[in-house]
Amino acid sequence: MINNKKITPKTMSLIDLLTGNAGNQVAQDAENKFGISKNQVIALLAVAAPLVISYLRKKSQDDPNEAEALNNALDKDHDGSVLDNPAQVADRQQEGGSILDHVFGGEKANVENQLSQNTGISMDKIGPILGMLAPLIMGYIGKEKQSSGVTSGGGLGDLLGGILGNASQQAEGQSTNPINDILGSVLGGGSSSADSGNPLGNILGSFLGGGGNQQQKGGLGGLLGGLFGGK
Repeated sequence: MINNKKITPKTMSLIDLLTGNAGNQVAQDAENKFGISKNQVIALLAVAAPLVISYLRKKSQDDPNEAEALNNALDKDHDGSVLDNPAQVADRQQEGGSILDHVFGGEKANVENQLSQNTGISMDKIGPILGMLAPLIMGYIGKEKQSSGVTSGGGLGDLLGGILGNASQQAEGQSTNPINDILGSVLGGGSSSADSGNPLGNILGSFLGGGGNQQQKGGLGGLLGGLFGGK
């Protein structure tokens, strides 16, 4: 009997990225290199990943040229292999900084300042650590792009929105640990208003300050403070 059932490649959720081998190894490497606790780095990744994805989604939706440029960059430099060999991100830190320069543009310093204030990671280390995380995040997006079959910039907005939506649902259903709570808090504001305004305002402004509609949870600032021992 011939089985014509189509085999769909397995996708990887944001929570898988945070709790899996790749995220943990990069966090361990960052701890060894910068003296920042592994938990702090993972929590920073839990904020930085949806933030980067939200910015890229907005760029892709607003400008077809940006969408095609991102599509080409994913095909050329971010095929997902970094997830199988996460040790390479330490050597790609400078590249990661350039990625963040493009993603955040003139808001990069503000993003770093907000993250520094709310994670307790000093300003002189937040940028370099984010530089290590950026290739990992891009590799994750590239792998999801391959799994989904997206072949052009036109489909990236929906792909990135789907990543955020799926992660939000998963975090809500499994919010039994600090990382899930952090991811759920970030995505709870970023996804609901992702089509309007600025992702920085939607995510950082509402949640890192502990304000917005997440006050009943203490805000992301409270979650981070609890995880880091009030640092």
